[in-house]
Amino acid sequence: MSASPRPRIGIIGTGAIGGYYGLMLARAGFEVHFLLRSEYAAVAREGLRVRHAQLGELHLPQVNAWCEAAAMPACDWLLVGAKSTANAELAPLIVQAAAADAKVVLLQNGLGVEEALRPLLPDSLHLLGGLCFICAHREAPGVVVHQSQGVCNLGYHSGPADEAQRLALLEQGVAWLREAGIESAPIADLAQARWQKLVWNVPYNGLSALLGASTRLLMAQADSRALLLALMEEVVAAAEAAGAPLPANYPHKLLAYTDRMPDYLPSMYHDFAQRRPAELQAVYAAPLAAAAALGVEMPRVRMLYQALSFLQARAQG
Repeated sequence: MSASPRPRIGIIGTGAIGGYYGLMLARAGFEVHFLLRSEYAAVAREGLRVRHAQLGELHLPQVNAWCEAAAMPACDWLLVGAKSTANAELAPLIVQAAAADAKVVLLQNGLGVEEALRPLLPDSLHLLGGLCFICAHREAPGVVVHQSQGVCNLGYHSGPADEAQRLALLEQGVAWLREAGIESAPIADLAQARWQKLVWNVPYNGLSALLGASTRLLMAQADSRALLLALMEEVVAAAEAAGAPLPANYPHKLLAYTDRMPDYLPSMYHDFAQRRPAELQAVYAAPLAAAAALGVEMPRVRMLYQALSFLQARAQG
C-alpha cells in the first residue's frame, strides 16, 4: 500500500487545524495546496509556521497558496479545516477543488456535520470524518502554536465505495498521515467516535468560553470540576441511547487525561474572544436534538447551549 502514488492534497481552511496538518504533510514531501482568505497575502509572502511542542519551530517557506478554489489544481484528498459554521458556503469551493473520485475529510467537531454537508456534494465524492485530538491555536496569520497531541483518525461516512473499498481507502489515508508523522487510525464506527469526542468538547469548549477559563482553571476549582463531570455524564447517557456506548468510566478517564494535559484554551474560547461564529449547532444543538428524539434530556448541556447562544447573539448585535 505504501507504494501507491502519493495524492495531491488540498487544505480548505488554513487555520490552526488546516495549517498544522497541511504543514506536516508538505514537510513530508506531499504536494499540498492551501486555500486561504484573509491570510492569503501573509502566507504567500512569509510561508507557514508551526511552533511544535516536540519538534520546535517548523517553517514552510514556499507555500502553494490560493485565494480562489477554482484556480487550484484538482486535489485527490481535501482536508476541510474550516469551522462547520461555514459548510454551506464551503461546499461549492470543495467541488471546484476536488478531482474526480476525491476524498473529502471534515476535520470538524460536533455531530451531524457529514449529514449536513452530504446533500451539497456530488454523489461521486467520498465523504469522510477526520477526528482530530490536538491542542493547537492560531497565534497570527500563518502561525500555529502546537501544545500537545496531533492525532487525526479517519472514518468513512458516505460515497461510491463498497465495504472493501472503504476499508482500503481508510488504510491508505491513515498510512499517508503516518508518513507525515501524524498519529492516525481507521475508525470503525464514525457516529460512535463523534459522540465519544463530544464528551470532552461539550463541557470544556462551552465552559471555557462562558467562564473565560482555561482547562487548568476549570479543573482546579471543585464546583467547575463537578460541573464538567455532570456535563460529561449527560453526553454519555445520550450516546448510549443513540447506540454508541462508550468505555466504562469514560468521564473520569477524561478528567484524569485533562489533568495531565498542558493548560489549554479550547477553540470555542478563541471563537468567542475574537467574535467569530462558534460551532454551537454541531456541538450542542445537534446532540440535544438527537437526545430529545430518543427521550433523553440533557438539562445542563441545554442550559450551557442557551447561555452560549445568548452571548453569541449579543456579540453579533
